[in-house]
Amino acid sequence: MTDNGLSSTHWRKSSRSNNYGGACVEIAVTPTVVGVRDSKDRDGGTLVLSHDQWQTFLASLTRR
Repeated sequence: MTDNGLSSTHWRKSSRSNNYGGACVEIAVTPTVVGVRDSKDRDGGTLVLSHDQWQTFLASLTRR
């Protein structure tokens, strides 16, 4: 299984993350994919999305 370059990529948390109950996610962006993981269980698995899927996800958060 390939990591799509995610293991050598900088992961980041939202600047709005204030450790409320530890419910934070981190993302990493490569030229081909966006990775999403639980910040308190970094080895627990990574959701890997294409850039189009990531944009669709973000757009769905702002739909009314």
